[in-house]
Amino acid sequence: MTTDNLQTLSAQYGHSGCLMCGQKDPLLLALRFFPVGDNAVRTEFRPRSLVQGYDGIVHGGIVAALLDSAMTNCMFHKGIKAVTGDLHVRYKKQIPIDTFLELKAQIMLIKPPLYYLRAEISQGDCLFARAEAKFMRCPPRQLI
Repeated sequence: MTTDNLQTLSAQYGHSGCLMCGQKDPLLLALRFFPVGDNAVRTEFRPRSLVQGYDGIVHGGIVAALLDSAMTNCMFHKGIKAVTGDLHVRYKKQIPIDTFLELKAQIMLIKPPLYYLRAEISQGDCLFARAEAKFMRCPPRQLI
């Protein structure tokens, strides 16, 4: 699957306005994820001052959202629309603004209806944050 296919799935799944990977608005981060094998995705990005908490440091909530977004896009890569059921973030180091970073995620285990994923933000050998999560497949929409 190509990155264009991932963007198409993101829009098809009603995810095109996402703060992290949406493409609709210039204020969105517009991350573009690339498949890595069958069960993983990655992207590179440079956080700007818009996402800082303390001066010069990426806000912790944004860090969690970045990790969650990578895992969500990993599910899109598998053609699955899913939502986060449980998210555990481990902050290892503060992430400075305007630093070139790698964000990656992979599916670790599939036990329908649950999917177990892992994600991390790093720069070379330096790990800034990691997360583990359980995702649940979204049920088909029902009319109320």
